[in-house]
Amino acid sequence: MKNQQETILILGATGKTGRRIAQRLQAAGRPVRLGSRAASPAFDWEDRSTWAAALDGIHAVYISFQPDLAVPGALETIRAFTDQAVNSGVSKLVLLSGRGEVEAEQAEQVIQNSGVDWTILRASWFFQNFSEAHFLEPIQQGALVLPVGTIAEPFIDAEDIAEIAVAALTQPGHSRQLYELTGPRALTFAEAVEEIARETQREIQFASVPADDYRQALEQAELPAEVIDLVLYLFTTVLDGRNTPVADGVQRALGRPARDFGDYVRRTAATGVWASEG
Repeated sequence: MKNQQETILILGATGKTGRRIAQRLQAAGRPVRLGSRAASPAFDWEDRSTWAAALDGIHAVYISFQPDLAVPGALETIRAFTDQAVNSGVSKLVLLSGRGEVEAEQAEQVIQNSGVDWTILRASWFFQNFSEAHFLEPIQQGALVLPVGTIAEPFIDAEDIAEIAVAALTQPGHSRQLYELTGPRALTFAEAVEEIARETQREIQFASVPADDYRQALEQAELPAEVIDLVLYLFTTVLDGRNTPVADGVQRALGRPARDFGDYVRRTAATGVWASEG
């Protein structure tokens, strides 16, 4: 029997990585507390009064910050949460970080200086952005338009991230490790869309547009200004080529190569999620 002190808190429990981590831990019979606004007790990054109940009796925490570690105020929030977690008795912190983001690296340093055990998962952009988030609807409609050119990104499978996170939360050997996580090859967005089109036997176009035009389109869609600023930062600053080199974090953490984008495309196409909207 696992006691209450071994309960693991998963922040961002409904997100791409958090959901997969929680499912794996629950399947293994590990006590899990889901950290989200809809959970009980609820957890809300913007409401610090929710933190104490979520942290009560917790042994380890998976930290996925929403919407992104690059947003203003994120670093201070991470610092405050880390202090409270350590003071409440948490002894292991696993942080999902972003590759190529100065702000994310500052958050990593907070975790590394926390005084408790830690593991950092510094990840590239996810495969699943094409099927579970921002890019899904445009792909279903047959045209993905983004403010990015021929820069290649070594996209990473969220399944790999989840597997590593579970290992870091439950097994020895990952103490004070920083894993730089990428897929096995870098692709441009046009190449990624081409692979999806080929597998689904659909005509799906990719087009690059200037950042100012993309901002205007987002403004017309009435997205909040802070969301627009974040999206443009990620596309124009982070996707400038700094992250194109492939890293060996998955191999180091799991002793096997990272999953390939082509495997993800075949697996996902079989679900029918990329079918035309009509």
